Amino acid sequence: MHAKRQLNNKARIKILIADGEGVFRLGLKKLFSVEDDLRVVAQAENSYQLVAMAKSFRPDVAIVQKEIALDGFVGLLRQIRRDSPDCRVVVTGSKLSIAEKNILADGGISGMIPRAAPPEVFVENVRKVINGEAIHPPHYEYGEESAPGIVRRNHPVDTLTPREKAIISCLTQGWRNRDIAHHLTITEQTVKNHLRSIYDKVGVSDRLELVLYAIHKRLELPPVNLNI
Repeated sequence: MHAKRQLNNKARIKILIADGEGVFRLGLKKLFSVEDDLRVVAQAENSYQLVAMAKSFRPDVAIVQKEIALDGFVGLLRQIRRDSPDCRVVVTGSKLSIAEKNILADGGISGMIPRAAPPEVFVENVRKVINGEAIHPPHYEYGEESAPGIVRRNHPVDTLTPREKAIISCLTQGWRNRDIAHHLTITEQTVKNHLRSIYDKVGVSDRLELVLYAIHKRLELPPVNLNI
C-alpha cells in the first residue's frame, strides 16, 4: 500500500481518465473541474493512450474503465508504474466478477468504483486513494444492483419526448443552453423549461447528474450536428 501523501494547500491532484466512452470521460471531467484540489490533466480511450499519457503527464490518480484495465492488466500496470511510479490506479465498472476482481486486486490497484455511483463518491474516493486508503465497495463483485451507495432510480424514461432526448444529447456534448437553443431553434427559457421537466422525469437535480444518468441507462439519443 502506498504511504500516505499529504498535499499542501496549493497542490492539486492530477487525474488521468481512461475510458472508452467519451460521454463518461466528459462527465467525470466536469465533475472534477468544480473541485479546487482536483484537475484532469489527460484523457485516454484505450490502453495505448493510457500508457503514453501516464508517461507524459505523470498523474497522481488514473481512473480506468474495467474493459481497458483487464486488457493485459498486469503488463499495463507495470508500464504505468515504471513511467509514473506514484500513480494510483482506480478501476470503474458496471459489473465485476469475482475472478476479475481478484485479477485487479492482485495487480495492485488502489480501488474500484461502480460506474453508477453518485458523483460525490468519485470525488471522495480520489481523495482517499491519494492518502493511501484502499477503496473496495462491499459486494462490488455482484454488480451494481447490490453495491451500496449506488443511485437506484425507478423513474420511467420512456416518457421522455424526442425534443427532451435531443436536449440530453446536446448536453452530453458539453453544450450550453444558448447553443442548444440555437441548434433546436428555440429560446433559452424553453431549454430551461425542458430541463426542469427532464430532471423531474428521471430523478436528477442538475446537468452533470443527467449526463451521468444517460451514460448509466445507456439512453438511445439522437445524434447532434457538432458544427453549430
